[in-house]
This record gives sequence, structure tokens and C-alpha cells, in this order.
Amino acid sequence: MGVNARATAGTSYRALGDARSRDRRKPLVAVARAVCAAAVVAVALNTAGGQQPASLGATGGRPFVVGERLTYAVEFGPLKVGTGTMEVRGIENVRGREAYHTVFRINGGIPLYRVDDTFESWFATDDLASLRFHQDQNEGQKDRNRRYEIFPERRVYDETTDDKGEQPSVAEPLDDGSFVYFVRTVPLEVGRSYEFQRYFKPDRNPVTIRVLRRERITVPAGTFDAIVIQPVIKTKGVFSEEGRAELWLSDDERRLILQMKSRLSFGSIDLYLTSIQRP
Repeated sequence: MGVNARATAGTSYRALGDARSRDRRKPLVAVARAVCAAAVVAVALNTAGGQQPASLGATGGRPFVVGERLTYAVEFGPLKVGTGTMEVRGIENVRGREAYHTVFRINGGIPLYRVDDTFESWFATDDLASLRFHQDQNEGQKDRNRRYEIFPERRVYDETTDDKGEQPSVAEPLDDGSFVYFVRTVPLEVGRSYEFQRYFKPDRNPVTIRVLRRERITVPAGTFDAIVIQPVIKTKGVFSEEGRAELWLSDDERRLILQMKSRLSFGSIDLYLTSIQRP
């Protein structure tokens, strides 16, 4: 074999290896993106039909409390590839307003490729409007850190990690984290579909939610009555029309996210609630 032939063969082998590596990474990147997408879904649910947040039997009239921590197993087909957590870390002061500080984290990987993504949100304790949002995404050898200051009173947001300055937002903006907690305060009606314009970045709107059915399910954290929803958002991933994703929320005063199932071209991605910690 000549030098040129060997070089061509070597290049082909490397290209094949790179392609296989990208295929193995797909489920992990998709899971990380699903965390953000699920949050976008949650805000839509909380504004269904113009309903206002309900008081549901928890301290301060909220179904969640400081110190709550939920843990999830992340599976790709039959394989467990990571874990996820969501917690209410505390109440802090943001520009003179009391705000819940919540943290989502997903961590997992396969040989030679790891995902460690964290999403932190600060939203007002009185009306749950988003005030601050941080994204720290570490995927393989790529790190991406973004910082947002959100100003509900002026309907603008500022990504402080770029030089674009303030950008238009929406009324009562909600970010990826505050969405999930806001959704837990509102009842859902089986058989209805909803379309909303509430994500703090207007180009991600609208979000469509279909409330499919009620059923009883068992996950590692226990057996629950659940409401099943199908979200569709403007994305090519888990919550696209092709992704056929479904979310199960506990049909009780806590409205916990119990599990998620989706089907994509490269396989299935599922999340299951494994433990619940509350003070």
C-alpha cells in the first residue's frame, strides 16, 4: 500500500471513529437538552387557560419547600447513563426581592465522554417571576457558561456573558428552572390542549401542551397516581413533534415530575424519579 493509500485509509478510520463517538454522545447531549426543554414545558402548564397559581397544602401555600431534593435515574434504552437532581436550595435577595434559589443538575457519561450540566434559577417568592438564570454546561471537552439578569417590570433580559445588552422579553417571564416549579401550582384538565407565550426568550414561544390521560404508575421512588402530558416546543430534540415525548406528573398536591419517556431516531431516553427528600 502506497503512502497516499495509507493516509487515505487512516483518515477514513479516524472519520469512522469520530462518527461512532458522535453516535454514542447523542443520548447524553439529548438528555441534557431535555432538562431545559422540560422546564420550558412546565411554564406553559402553569398558565393553562389563564389560570392563576393555586395554594396547594405546603408551607407558604406552595407545593414545594426549601430543602426539597428530587433525584432521577437517566436511561438510554436498557442502559443507565446518569443521574439528575432538582432542589430548592434556599431563599435569597435579588435586587431587593426575596427569591427562591433552585438548582437542576444532570451528570453522566460513557467512556471518554461526560456530561455535567447545572441550571440555577432565582425567581420571586411572591409571584414566581424569573429574576436571574445561570447555565453551566460541560459536555465532553466543551464548556458553555451563560448568565442572565431578567427584569419582569420592564419586560427585558440581559445576557451578561455577551455584549448584546438588553433584549426584549415577555410579560411575567419564566426561565427553565422557574417553569418546573410554577407548573406544580396549577391544575390540569385531561383532554385539553394549551398554547402559551411565556418563555423569557420570545423566539422559543409558543409552547403547546396536550393533557392526555390519568394513570397509576410505579417508579423507583414509589407508586403514584399521575397526569400524563405531551409537550411540543420549537426544537429538534426530545420535545419536537418527532420526539413523541410524554411526561408524568404526580396527581396530588406536590405535582412531582415522576418520569419522562421519549423516542428519537437513535433510541429511547427515559428519566425516572428515584428519591424524594423533604424537610
